[in-house]
Amino acid sequence: MDLEQRAYLWEHYRFNAEQRLKAFNFFVVLSMFAEGGIFTAVEKGFHPLSLALIGGFVVILSTVFWLVDARSRELLSLATPGLRQLEQELPERSRPFIRDSSRRGTLVRYTFAIRTLLIAQFIFGSGVAAYGLYQWRFAP
Repeated sequence: MDLEQRAYLWEHYRFNAEQRLKAFNFFVVLSMFAEGGIFTAVEKGFHPLSLALIGGFVVILSTVFWLVDARSRELLSLATPGLRQLEQELPERSRPFIRDSSRRGTLVRYTFAIRTLLIAQFIFGSGVAAYGLYQWRFAP
């Protein structure tokens, strides 16, 4: 594999890995603002429909970022086979992709952490939206 191919593969992987983490950080910040809005709405006694709308926003946010993360993972996976092939030319201790694939568990992974937070936010947002709608429709 020539130097140009190596650089191209690595830059593709690096760019998409950085984008994935930036998107996750952005999701965390947006979620914090949305949840701050939820807690403020509850504390100040806002109209229940406000809770339903903010909860719905959290649900949409979680869904969109799930899709963004799935696409980021797809883009990362495109470069991984080429990087593994490149690693064949390196000493065994210098093969992080190959070594990681043989040792990786299911819990200690970025994907597990990101998906866990996305699912938790989705459930939380759904609960807030349902509570707001219930309070709006059926509360005295």
